[in-house]
Amino acid sequence: MTTIYDWLVGPFADYAFMRKALFGCLLLSLSSCPVGVFLMLRRMSLTGDAMSHAVLPGAALGFLLYGLKIVPMTIGGLIAGALVAACAGAVARLTIQREDASMAAFYLMSLAVGVMIVSLRGSSVDLMHVLFGTVLALNTEALTLILVIAGTTLVALAASWRTLVAECLDPLFLRSVSTLGPVVHFVFLALVVLNLVGGFQALGTLLSVGLMMLPATTARFWATRVTTMCVISAAIGAVSSLVGLLLSYHLELPSGPSIILAASSLYLVSLLASPRGLIAYRFPPSAHRRA
Repeated sequence: MTTIYDWLVGPFADYAFMRKALFGCLLLSLSSCPVGVFLMLRRMSLTGDAMSHAVLPGAALGFLLYGLKIVPMTIGGLIAGALVAACAGAVARLTIQREDASMAAFYLMSLAVGVMIVSLRGSSVDLMHVLFGTVLALNTEALTLILVIAGTTLVALAASWRTLVAECLDPLFLRSVSTLGPVVHFVFLALVVLNLVGGFQALGTLLSVGLMMLPATTARFWATRVTTMCVISAAIGAVSSLVGLLLSYHLELPSGPSIILAASSLYLVSLLASPRGLIAYRFPPSAHRRA
């Protein structure tokens, strides 16, 4: 019993930084994983990855000017993410280029500018902090911001739930019966940017999208209903955060990659052994034969 306690409870009972890291990751799982489900259902999974890179120059600028403070980095990331989304949308509507291509072009520019800013004005350690986060260094200010983002996300998802589900299933039908589609689309993109900005303090700009998308894609193997998928994805995010933090503590591994690798392991297991996974798809149960 002592060994089990030391492994599972001891790190969180003995150290405040572990409790803060777990609390922050659980809040992020509660808000960003359902957003990831809607990104996946709308076939915009790579948009989340692009936006996570797009916030880098703003976060890097805030980091270099004010240090590792959550408010300047958040404001900078929000401005950079909104600017890239607006530019990509404008190019898609004013030229022959599609939105995915314009998004790819602008997020690559943004990523290059961000890395250049940190490289010119900071050190390699600064760059690592911005890219991969410092989940074990979450302070009260960062947790408050993540709590606000999680609350805002859940309220916004609850308010626009029916419209979001309708747009995922049949966007043409939604356009024919309602004019709320474009409004909900931009609100949803704002939620994506908000959750990525909230996540980069813990997991960095590169890995924050991992906690958003990996649990969502894993939940797709276990459920068909949107509500169930959101609940399962949040649960997978929470379990991945707990397992990743424990592995990081006991094996002295980097915490952010440990959390994402824990989520990756659950994805691979689900890919093989879930009811909608590879084995069930390739070897379906044989039908019962009657004499």
